Amino acid sequence: MKEKIRIASGQGFWGDLQTAPIDQVRKGQVDYMMLDYLAEVTMSIMQKQKLKDPKLGYAKDLISVFDTILPDIVEKGIRVITNGGGVNPIACRDAIFEVAKKQNIRNLKIGVVYGDDILPEIDSLAARGMYLDNMETGEKLSAVRKNVISANVYFGAQPIVQALKLGAQIVITGRTTDTGLTLAPMMYEFDWKWDDWNKIAAGTVAGHILECGGQASGGNFTGDWKCVPDLANIGFPIAEAYPDGTFIITKHETTGGLVSSATVKEQLLYEIGNPKNYITPDCIADFTSIRLEDIRPNRVRVYGIEGRAATDSYKVSMAYFDGYTAFSTLTYAWPDALEKAKKADEILRTRLSNLGLQFEEIRTEFLGYNSSFGPLATNPESLNEVVLRVGVRGKDKNAMERFSREIAPLILTGPPSVTGFAAGRPKPSEVIAYWPALLPKAAVTPKVEVTSI
Repeated sequence: MKEKIRIASGQGFWGDLQTAPIDQVRKGQVDYMMLDYLAEVTMSIMQKQKLKDPKLGYAKDLISVFDTILPDIVEKGIRVITNGGGVNPIACRDAIFEVAKKQNIRNLKIGVVYGDDILPEIDSLAARGMYLDNMETGEKLSAVRKNVISANVYFGAQPIVQALKLGAQIVITGRTTDTGLTLAPMMYEFDWKWDDWNKIAAGTVAGHILECGGQASGGNFTGDWKCVPDLANIGFPIAEAYPDGTFIITKHETTGGLVSSATVKEQLLYEIGNPKNYITPDCIADFTSIRLEDIRPNRVRVYGIEGRAATDSYKVSMAYFDGYTAFSTLTYAWPDALEKAKKADEILRTRLSNLGLQFEEIRTEFLGYNSSFGPLATNPESLNEVVLRVGVRGKDKNAMERFSREIAPLILTGPPSVTGFAAGRPKPSEVIAYWPALLPKAAVTPKVEVTSI
């Protein structure tokens, strides 16, 4: 058993800083790197891409990353775990193999975890009494079934551990939990038992800290953000993990950013509900038990974490088509910028009503005044400029298109001192809505496949 392992965060979402994984493997020592690409809406985007081209459906950015770092990870023996496989992890694996062949890299083992895509099985599951109704609202899936475009089970760390045991240097998954990408190497290297709930909870908390990349190392920091050095060259966080379940959050010394108990605490609060019941497929972690200690600059010790037994269900993330939206903006200048923008909004709403257009929602924001604070915004004495942003939502695409034709006329038939319409008429966009559900773990089995060149 190793004395410790260093697990680096290389991505926090699809579209994150492309240089981060390069820095993680080149600017210091790491044993593992996790790359988190997925969010709920990401799966639906990837599913639509796969429907257009069966060879797509994964994070294409991942391939360019491997094109750059593959020689580094092979030479240094770094193992990479990523959920960038999206809805097509096998195609993602094949694309990385092509990169390896181009670079004359041999004896590379890649593991694939799949089986999370249950879209083709929704109706057969319902026939067996598993209806996948909305776990938050209780609404019946039948209300949106015809519009469902993706359905994926959140697997945990266990199939990733299986791939590591089979010798995979790179593990590509579909929809696994973000935390599982970090927990898996700790389970594997330290040979933790699957009922050692405190240690599993510790690995889960480590994964939660790493999953958003630079957000734990000074990015998006709402504390004394001005004290964060060199954000242009921010170093993503690293978990230095130990067999007893304690770990240290740090970063490479030559990088910018900041790791402190304050930056780690902010990430710990990200996207959690009941802090005593952080539920994953692997355990239930108690975030109220977490203890933090600043032991040196950019080194925070995390310890004392408690956990409980996992539930017997997987969470299912589904997405469905829910109509269209269209947004447009106009900019009004001083004097009376806010008053002009409000009058333009009033004129636009009157014209839409006169046309008999029906929308499920019309939303107006005045950027520079209330777009962040809404009704809490104070009324300033004077604003140099205000951006009027109006959005509509509904099922009727024709109504969206008609709305888009009512923006430009405001330029010459509304308040003065207006600009900012150079982009032209807005185009309606599809609304992809989120549907969470629960599924008994016995109903689905993850599949693991390891191949090499």
